Amino acid sequence: MKPLLLKKFTATSCIGRGVTATLQSLIEQRSGLKQCEFETVDIDTHVGEVAGVDAQRVPVNLQKFDCRNNRLAELALRQDDFLATVERTAARWGRARVGVFLGTSTAGILQTELAYRDRDPVSGALPSDFEYGSTHNSFSVADYVRQRCRLEGPAVAVSCACASSAKVFGSARRMLEAGLIDAALVGGVDSLCLTTLYGFHSLQLSSPNPCRPFDVARDGISIGEAAAFALLERMPEECDADSVLLLGIGESSDAYHMSAPHPEGLGARRAMQAALAAAALEPSDIDYINLHGTATPSNDRSESRAVTSVFGPTTPCSSTKGATGHTLGAAGALEAVISALAIQQGLMPGGVHTTSIDPTLTALYIKENRRAPVRRVLSNSFGFGGTNCSLIFGRSG
Repeated sequence: MKPLLLKKFTATSCIGRGVTATLQSLIEQRSGLKQCEFETVDIDTHVGEVAGVDAQRVPVNLQKFDCRNNRLAELALRQDDFLATVERTAARWGRARVGVFLGTSTAGILQTELAYRDRDPVSGALPSDFEYGSTHNSFSVADYVRQRCRLEGPAVAVSCACASSAKVFGSARRMLEAGLIDAALVGGVDSLCLTTLYGFHSLQLSSPNPCRPFDVARDGISIGEAAAFALLERMPEECDADSVLLLGIGESSDAYHMSAPHPEGLGARRAMQAALAAAALEPSDIDYINLHGTATPSNDRSESRAVTSVFGPTTPCSSTKGATGHTLGAAGALEAVISALAIQQGLMPGGVHTTSIDPTLTALYIKENRRAPVRRVLSNSFGFGGTNCSLIFGRSG
């Protein structure tokens, strides 16, 4: 594939608003996971809740979109001069030539949960001001961001569990290469809600502790929330030395099980191999791997096997979910931004909360930060149902 330029990127999660705060947390190996006090949830678990989401307001003309998910999107859009950069991009190419491609798994489910709580006690009817189409609907966040940025190009919402906002990079690339658009706003937004917290708890996948990927005592995930965005364009003839490029995308679907990964990491391996092939790279060309690394026994085991089968046991890798929590449909975009920061800063972030690495996992998992030139990063995102996506980012120079 032809490389694409990450013209601008931003991320907001429990470790910080914007790239400066996010980077500082990574450098300090600081986690944002805390004991769950979200809404009415009564579960012994840790979550990555973003402070200030409820206080954020959407513009008056977009009030029908008001829900936690779109408030989180608004909060993230306001960071790092991102809105202004989108405006300049639209002015350059034309508003109809900028597409919007966003991943989410929860969308505004919380809004429906709140509406159900306030339903009519006699008829059971939901409140008259409840707007399913512009809140709970999976397309809501893509529609909101498109209208918020006054863009007129195609808008797509991808909802395929935890690979959602990695796969949007592939959707955008195909439209760019087809000549249908000249720029793409890609990313992902997922917010906390009762459905995911109780759902993962019922599957016995959530941990009472802050999650600890690849640890010998790992016992489940910590759910987080995040919003992350990037602007993609075709690679110009000249790039700044600090520019980050999207070099390769690999997608697969092994459909092994509704909620468990293939035990040998078959789909994960195929996604990583496809990304390397798309970028015309060898495994030895990758300096660091940002793992999916959810901290469940089966996920980490299968991913370790897949990584080792492709890269061997010498490529440094880690999961940043010990810091951010598993942000589900936003994880791919959030970790794409973290990968871009790793390249720009020469930083391989160590795995937070992991103290004793499982000796049966053969991938080279790092617990402490490493400072070294990082030219190329592979980032993994794997979802329920066996949907997998690997992205490769690299320097322009």
